[in-house]
Amino acid sequence: MSESPGSPLLIVEDDLALQKQIKWSLDRFESVTAADREQALVQFRRHKPMVVTMDLGLPPDPDSVSEGFKLLEQLLDAEPDTKVIVLTGQNDQANALRAVALGAYDFLAKPVDPDVLGLTIDRAFRLAELQAENRRLQAVRQSDTLAGLITRDPELMRVARLIERVATSDVTVLLLGESGTGKEVLAQGLHQASKRSGRFVAINCAAIPENLLESELFGYEKGAFTGAAKTTVGKIETAHGGTLMLDEIGDLPLPLQAKLLRFLQERKIERLGGRSEIAVDVRVVCATHQDLKAQIAESRFREDLFYRLAEIVVEIPPLRARTGDAVLLAHAFLRRFAQEHKRGTLSFSEEALKAIESCAWEGNVRQLLSAVRRAVIMADGSRISCEDLGLPRPEGTPDSQPPLELRAVREAAERQAVIAALARTDSNIARAAELLGVSRPTLYDLMNRLAIK
Repeated sequence: MSESPGSPLLIVEDDLALQKQIKWSLDRFESVTAADREQALVQFRRHKPMVVTMDLGLPPDPDSVSEGFKLLEQLLDAEPDTKVIVLTGQNDQANALRAVALGAYDFLAKPVDPDVLGLTIDRAFRLAELQAENRRLQAVRQSDTLAGLITRDPELMRVARLIERVATSDVTVLLLGESGTGKEVLAQGLHQASKRSGRFVAINCAAIPENLLESELFGYEKGAFTGAAKTTVGKIETAHGGTLMLDEIGDLPLPLQAKLLRFLQERKIERLGGRSEIAVDVRVVCATHQDLKAQIAESRFREDLFYRLAEIVVEIPPLRARTGDAVLLAHAFLRRFAQEHKRGTLSFSEEALKAIESCAWEGNVRQLLSAVRRAVIMADGSRISCEDLGLPRPEGTPDSQPPLELRAVREAAERQAVIAALARTDSNIARAAELLGVSRPTLYDLMNRLAIK
């Protein structure tokens, strides 16, 4: 069985008898061969090997090393992370050191001990795999400026990039989306990306009675009303220097809408019972699942306030419209809750993953989170079933599922297939590549070309 992790070993040797001998001694690796520079380049482009063994002396003049050095430079120019192991003559240490200086991974003197060569190739493959995984993790960290946002959906990624672009300004942002889509996560990400020194303060306008909401927002002076035993700072003041999130802004009563509009225009507030104005530097982010334009038409929301709040409008897609995100989030929630409940061996059954993919998730991320938390508590064994999640078994046969074999789908469907495979395998590159029917290097190339982080 091959030990080559996803890509073959390329053996470049002009002596065909020696080439066959080397390949035979390394039969545990999947390998391809080449006898000259041109053949080597063709094989390299076709198979994208992570590790190459090569002799510096190649046709048309095996006594010269010029062709070997030319090939080495071309290979490393095409893919700098390729591990090239140079095989040299006994008295050719100078050229071996020159090859290493040009970027070769290692060199061995002929005649080569097969065990030493095999061990060197093993280490080269292992290092190449670690470096590839490190690059992938760095790309994910660099792309995930918004802490807490877990997605590979192109539309939500576009939303995240928009949030990042407006974060450094002070414009008011209005987040629109169904309940449970992650509006507060995006608001917190906006605050963190803004680098504002103050706090992130959130208040739900629908959760506080109308007669208390004004004092919660603006604060009050001692004696302003019965029970006001001391001066209390409101949420707007508390967020000074930071970000204030007004969740469910569509439920803000009309009298408070006028007062909020004045604050947004003047950036000054008056506490209840107070006489002096207080300047407040705060970034305002609002969120709602309601249709504010419909409320304006019904005279339940002020049009001038809407346009003050809607300097930047961000529409967040529901979970059912986000390709692969349901399974991706389910894996993340499973890890979190399994650790909390000390059940680290839990995993989803294949049927459960298909049920998660096919569910409409009317409650969006919040519903999914609750379902996974319940499943972690209720599951008897190490595998979470549809019953544990409270989901119906998916109908139809596996053939009715969206095809994930890349050879069977058109180029326009590649992104959806790759994202679905990564989500179903919990971002395991090897298993995703196996599911798609391609090698790991091919999957990495697809991810880079499709800008999937």
